[in-house]
Amino acid sequence: MGLQDALFKADIPFADKRALDFIDELMEHVSYYAIMASSELAKEHGAYPSYKGSKWDRGIFPIDTLDVLEQEREMPIEVSRQSKLDWTSVREHVKKHGIRNSNMMAIAPTATISNISGCFPCIEPIYKNMYVKANMSGEFTVVNEYLVEDLKKLGLWNQDMIDLIKYYDGSVQMIDVIPEDIREKYKESFEIDPEWLVQLTAARAKWIDQSQSHNVFMKGVSGKKLSDIYISGWKAGMKTFYYLRTMAASQIEKATLDPKKFGFTQKRNYDKVAQAQQGSQNATEVKSGLTCNPMEKDTCDSCQ
Repeated sequence: MGLQDALFKADIPFADKRALDFIDELMEHVSYYAIMASSELAKEHGAYPSYKGSKWDRGIFPIDTLDVLEQEREMPIEVSRQSKLDWTSVREHVKKHGIRNSNMMAIAPTATISNISGCFPCIEPIYKNMYVKANMSGEFTVVNEYLVEDLKKLGLWNQDMIDLIKYYDGSVQMIDVIPEDIREKYKESFEIDPEWLVQLTAARAKWIDQSQSHNVFMKGVSGKKLSDIYISGWKAGMKTFYYLRTMAASQIEKATLDPKKFGFTQKRNYDKVAQAQQGSQNATEVKSGLTCNPMEKDTCDSCQ
């Protein structure tokens, strides 16, 4: 957990190519030292009972399973096999002494314990830069401290900014006074292309022997887009998906905002965000946050 914290501290946007490189190298280090530590335990205590004949015993590490999958499917798995570390010593150690743990790496959902630990959950981008959390103790406002710190450095953190972020439900993408690089850095989970998040998960998957809690954050109602997301995960050799999370169709009126400042109904227009997520190639086709318009004749079969 805390991947988003690490990216914030490294000043790397989740949707940036640098995030892919960062995540790939980070997970390789986790895998390298976890496997080596387990093999060292095997040297001391012996391998696990059913080790003989296992993938470990046959010299098949997690990254090697992509080649196995390619052979079974008879089609390429388009995930980079490049590594930054020299795995020779680890492979030789496992070959000689075996491994103590049949499985040792998985990325679980950590929503509750990450709240206790004070970091962002699991491998996910930030859900909201500002939101209200409710539990048995009552309701309290949660604010992205990294965003606040950057806005303070720019002299932009004031009551007007707080009201704007509240008005846009935590999003900063339509607040033009905030520099573009800061808005890019603080994109929320529903503002990042879900197929890009699949690529990040696939980069981690090749290093781990179990699976990951990968949530799909789907904005809009396009059946084709949803299908593309899951198919891209299959093509990348992902083992599992977790929950599908979507946006509510309605909006909540902000009781703490002055209606004279934003309009009595406080209805937010998210067309700009929807277009940014879909990309410039098909941005003109996006209407009211939908990828497909069900009222048009050329609507895809999934949306009819």
